[in-house]
Amino acid sequence: MKQVVGACSAPAGGTGKSVAAGLADPGFSEAVIRWQKQHGRHALPWQNTRDAYRIWLSEIMLQQTQVAAVIPYYQRFLNRFPDVRSLAAAPSEDVMSHWSGLGYYTRARNLHRCAQRVVEQYNGAFPSDPGLLAELPGIGRSTAAAISAFAYGTRAAILDGNVKRVFCRVFGVEGYPGAKPVEDLLWKRAVALLPQDGVESYTQGLMDLGATLCTRSRPACERCPLADRCVARATGRTHLLPERKPKKAVPEKSTTMMIVADADHVLLEQRPDSGIWGGLLTLPEISVLEPADLASGEIEAALYTAAEPYGIFDTYERLQPFTHVFTHFKLHVLPYQVCLTKRNAFAGQGNHVWYAIARLADAPLPAPVKKLLLAVFREPDLLSR
Repeated sequence: MKQVVGACSAPAGGTGKSVAAGLADPGFSEAVIRWQKQHGRHALPWQNTRDAYRIWLSEIMLQQTQVAAVIPYYQRFLNRFPDVRSLAAAPSEDVMSHWSGLGYYTRARNLHRCAQRVVEQYNGAFPSDPGLLAELPGIGRSTAAAISAFAYGTRAAILDGNVKRVFCRVFGVEGYPGAKPVEDLLWKRAVALLPQDGVESYTQGLMDLGATLCTRSRPACERCPLADRCVARATGRTHLLPERKPKKAVPEKSTTMMIVADADHVLLEQRPDSGIWGGLLTLPEISVLEPADLASGEIEAALYTAAEPYGIFDTYERLQPFTHVFTHFKLHVLPYQVCLTKRNAFAGQGNHVWYAIARLADAPLPAPVKKLLLAVFREPDLLSR
């Protein structure tokens, strides 16, 4: 028997039917299902399965990440962690290494914790109830509904970014969809539009519409099965809906990273679980050194002081600065390579580790740091200045 999830509770003194009745539109779901069966995506690696583990993994990876970018990571991840028990038992460093480059690393930490909870609390079987799924690390209401719908056929409403865009355009919903009043309205709409049958095709169809036709820019309205009922198209506002988040100035931060190395090893430090690049290995950082404001002797003295605990200082070289753009700020990085004639063994304790240069390609490093290190040790002429 299919579960019914997300029904609106009745307000005091009423039946609660008026809200759902006002938002329901059976023709909407019928059009989506019909289109999905004929034109939707059917051959993605995580489709055509009821394996909740594979579905969950894909849903987490697809959060804020394009399908094309996810596919190779998904396949490599499954090769290393074929089921929830193998993922739960894996060292954190191994999980982060296989996630490295996909971004939003909190997802990877929550993924690992979630796998451990499923094994400990549910004996390795994901629950079918979206409410229980949503209590697990890294799984929100929409993700829980998608997992439950695809793995168990549960009648549950999703509302990811693609679906919000479809709803805002088709029904002419104004306001930023991430604002709570607008999001609450969209959730009511999502619940009211759920079909009685075919929830898997409907759910996949909504995702496919948002990803392939009702895109942010240049939507393919002429091929959309909802074009004849779309308010945004009828009023010439597809470029205005959904409304964008009010802009704020993007903060900018700067740091100086040291590549401290001898002939075979480079010094790395592990980030705290919270904050940027949480849980990953990265390079030691020091107070920002601006070459324009410092004499070369001052730069060398600062690097010598910073590197002294790790070994015998030999030479240094300034490398090309680079900028990495995060979701909420820009990070400007000024890297220096510091060569040691001899490294100290005690530096490989605590949150610092001497990492073999030959193994850097497999290290759990943030993508820009890994790119920098591989360039330094494989093609140093590209980065020296």
